[in-house]
Amino acid sequence: MSLRHTLLAAASAATLAGFAASAQAQTEIEWWHAMGGELGEKVNEIAANFNASQSDYVLKAVYKGNYTETMTAAIAAFRAGQQPEIVQVFEVGTATMMAAEGAIYPVYKLMEDSGVEWNPDAYLPAVVGYYTDTDGNMLSMPFNSSTPVLYYNKKVFEEAGLDPEAAPKTWQEMGEAAKKIIDSGAASCGFTTGWQSWVQIENFSAWHNVPIGTESNGFGGLGTEFEFNSPLHVKHIQQLADWQDEGVFKYGGRRSDSAPLFYSGECAMYMNSSAAYAGVKGNTEFPFGVSMLPYWEGVEGAPQNSIIGGATLWVLAGHDNADYKGVGEFFKYLSSAEVQADWHQFTGYLPITTAAYELSAEQGFYEANPGTDTSIKQMTLNEPTANSKGLRFGNFVQIRDIINEELENVWSGSKTAQEGLDAAVERGNELLRQFEADNS
Repeated sequence: MSLRHTLLAAASAATLAGFAASAQAQTEIEWWHAMGGELGEKVNEIAANFNASQSDYVLKAVYKGNYTETMTAAIAAFRAGQQPEIVQVFEVGTATMMAAEGAIYPVYKLMEDSGVEWNPDAYLPAVVGYYTDTDGNMLSMPFNSSTPVLYYNKKVFEEAGLDPEAAPKTWQEMGEAAKKIIDSGAASCGFTTGWQSWVQIENFSAWHNVPIGTESNGFGGLGTEFEFNSPLHVKHIQQLADWQDEGVFKYGGRRSDSAPLFYSGECAMYMNSSAAYAGVKGNTEFPFGVSMLPYWEGVEGAPQNSIIGGATLWVLAGHDNADYKGVGEFFKYLSSAEVQADWHQFTGYLPITTAAYELSAEQGFYEANPGTDTSIKQMTLNEPTANSKGLRFGNFVQIRDIINEELENVWSGSKTAQEGLDAAVERGNELLRQFEADNS
């Protein structure tokens, strides 16, 4: 039985049971999340503060492990008819949730049905755009969203005779600056990158306003085909490979494994999540700057806007109206400027509303922490297009592994950029077809 059919059957049974249950004096809402450590403590604080703000609902935040574990636990709970009201799902799981139509309660519909005051226009378009349907309706509630930015070592820039207050804006400038840094002896490596698929393929595509795949990057439905082996993509990846041969670029791993290369001063520049700001600040002894991602000069439509990573909160079907009224009240609370500004400032994740961004500015946060507003400026640089709204591909967790593997083949020299990207597209398309077969 496919995931979609399993979730539909479980949701139907749970709905009947939920509506038959009698209302309690205080309605309990369960929120399964994947935030561990300090982030988990902050989630618990948000839940406690919501509970203290009213007396009708009790929100119970439950840590279920990492993103994959949390999603797996939610699927198992459906099968047992014991699903929570809210579950946190990472962005690459969006297509899977979408395929479980009937098992989810779209946020826009829940807010409308519950009668909770809500303005969908209050949210940052580039954030919510990732999680809306083709009509622009919000399917899940953005929570922890980030986007990649460029960190650079100001001390190294100064030693190399570069302006420490001006990071390279284009890839052409990146190459020139990196070579100047290496020639000066200020650092042995020009730049490195974290999360190479997310930064150098997914966000590269959005930033240059070119598609990752057909059907509006999967937003238009199934039947999509990958297109990240275009001449522009090949040019970019081949240039990175050539720069690696010259020592300009250094590959450090699939996730954030490259961070020590920047922390140590070995590499002068580092592309990774805006939410990595705290890590950079806590692990470096040199002054650093934060700037927007570079783009290839001469590409029409660039720079456009970057896209997000992170996760959103999905509402699961099968509960009664009182529960959903509580979920709506919690989402309203979570979206308030005060709560969002605090979450944004504590974690480095994006605020999900314009009001939270403006409040953070009024409180002097960006002035005290230079560069922390770069991600917001980058994501709101232009109105999102079909190429820069986000992506929605089935089996994308596994497809990212394929992209990583083929990029590593390029970095090692065993394949050219054309060969590596062609292989990634072909193998990725096979998994897309598998996803369609499993959810038909």
